[in-house]
Amino acid sequence: MLHNSRGATPAARPALPLPASFPASFTWGAATSAYQIEGAVGADGRGRSVWDDFCRLPGKVADGQNGDGACDHYHRWAEDVALMRDLGLNAYRFSVAWPRVMPAGTGSVNAAGLAFYDRLVDGLLAAGIEPWVTLFHWDYPSELYRRGGWLHPESPRWFADYARVVVERLSDRVSHWMTLNEAQCFVYLGHQRGEHGPGDQLELRDVLRVAHHSLLAHGLGAQVIRAHAKKPSRIGWAPTGDVAVPATTSAADVAAAREAYWSVAGDHVWNQAWWMDPVLRGHYPEQGLRAYGGAVPAFTAEEMRTIHQPLDFFGLNTYNGYVVRAGADGRPERIAREPGAATTHMQWHITPAALYWGPRWVHERYRLPVVITENGMAGHDWVHLDGRVPDPARIDYLSRYLAELRRAIADGVPVEGYFHWSLLDNFEWAEGYRRRFGLIHVDYTTQQRTLKDSARWYAEVIRQNGANICG
Repeated sequence: MLHNSRGATPAARPALPLPASFPASFTWGAATSAYQIEGAVGADGRGRSVWDDFCRLPGKVADGQNGDGACDHYHRWAEDVALMRDLGLNAYRFSVAWPRVMPAGTGSVNAAGLAFYDRLVDGLLAAGIEPWVTLFHWDYPSELYRRGGWLHPESPRWFADYARVVVERLSDRVSHWMTLNEAQCFVYLGHQRGEHGPGDQLELRDVLRVAHHSLLAHGLGAQVIRAHAKKPSRIGWAPTGDVAVPATTSAADVAAAREAYWSVAGDHVWNQAWWMDPVLRGHYPEQGLRAYGGAVPAFTAEEMRTIHQPLDFFGLNTYNGYVVRAGADGRPERIAREPGAATTHMQWHITPAALYWGPRWVHERYRLPVVITENGMAGHDWVHLDGRVPDPARIDYLSRYLAELRRAIADGVPVEGYFHWSLLDNFEWAEGYRRRFGLIHVDYTTQQRTLKDSARWYAEVIRQNGANICG
């Protein structure tokens, strides 16, 4: 049952005209990643990844869990595609597991691994669902990590060689590609904080080298897609980050929030501009160069040209935000949340306006069409005695966020699609299986799939192209 943003059903409200729908060509999808859902980590020649190894480190993952079984999507993909079809998805965003395709990261190609993605792509197309492929969603091959990983100067070329194998195999049927997912996360959390795989805590100088090599990998990957795709392709990538939301619509607060969103601090790499400006503008931001100073790695003009490849869309992963106002001196000032402010099960603050201001900030700066490549919430979800999975909080969350996305479109931001994170409950990285983001509930013991109420609600959103969203 559809709930509006205040929790009342439509029948409880006066009859009003339906809000404007989304553009007729709008893409409605859902997203996953390989390590989080595939399982079968030892099947059919798959190599190991840094996440297989990280999960074995004591105390790194909640309850000592791992992705060995996950959702067993590797064996149950046909069942999952059937569920996507029943929901009416236009598109499905998934990642290819690098070590499933190239077990050692370079060299020999695993035919069985490629065949899995062949079957998945064919099954999606047969169901009328467009495949959107992400080439890297964090499962870096263990063999390459032992050779230096992202610190190794050849790491961008290793990624490009892998990308070519995937593109040459799937691009006769796949036309939407993303190179890297959330480089901020796998570099900051995985190489600076040590909270994600591979679990390193490098000095800033080395963290920035990892970042530079990952940006080069993006650029080379985009070149590979352009050069070797067998059908016309649209290329993007999918960075993330908390969104600065102005406290009011005053010019001063909007300017302060914009400044906060693009700011670069000098002791970490959790920001937007250091990652996005090289890709979309061809240079590192001046503020970042000043902030990082002597820790910035040496780079050449040719490397920056490699990073700065033409893109067709900007994939944006957006979940929450923080509120900013102009201080007495006009500079950004964060506003503390009120006591008891609403949060998800991840303890992320519910900030619907992030889906307005995030797309607005990136389009304003880079002038590319925007696709929301991830958005959703972790909830306290379980199968009730009647067999249903009621999740009214997720329905309310999505109603609020999608209403803000529609407002961004109405204000001229060219948003082309929305991918809910996630299709399935899954292995949530360092949180193990404690957090449930899915539209579909997964019993990890039996692998039983159960549609949540939000899945049925989202199916109706797709059917009506968003016309039923209140707010």
